[in-house]
Amino acid sequence: MRNRLMAVVESKRKRADELVFDIGDTVRVTMRIVEGSRERLQKFEGTVIARRGQGLDETFVVRRLVGDQGVERTFPLHSPNVVAIEAIRHGRVRRCKLYFLRDKIGKARKLPERRISAEAKKQAAAARDEKARKQMEASETIAASRAERREPADAELTAGAT
Repeated sequence: MRNRLMAVVESKRKRADELVFDIGDTVRVTMRIVEGSRERLQKFEGTVIARRGQGLDETFVVRRLVGDQGVERTFPLHSPNVVAIEAIRHGRVRRCKLYFLRDKIGKARKLPERRISAEAKKQAAAARDEKARKQMEASETIAASRAERREPADAELTAGAT
């Protein structure tokens, strides 16, 4: 059971748009960089090799090659400095942590592409919408049941006071 105050704070700070990317995807992360009084956008493109945490603490790790050196960067998912995350390519993987890619060289480093048909994309979008609708209904039902539990107690207190 989570603290209600923390849930309210998290809901205000959470990202409004849903980010759809998985481990193994090649993504382009656009970051807001502030240098003195100037602000600019910087893009970091690479493969998502890990995702961890939950709520506001959720982070993901992106790895790319610069020259022959691997560069990994950890991004907080709900940071206001992360402007956009664009999935460029979807990789087919069977693990949730792809740390083994650090040791791979050349073509072995490349993940096979996960091909999704247009019909499957529509079904996935419909399933996401249905899941969101069910979660909203569940939260409304919980809120209504909590309100019902509070009202009889308040009515008894006012009836006993007169």
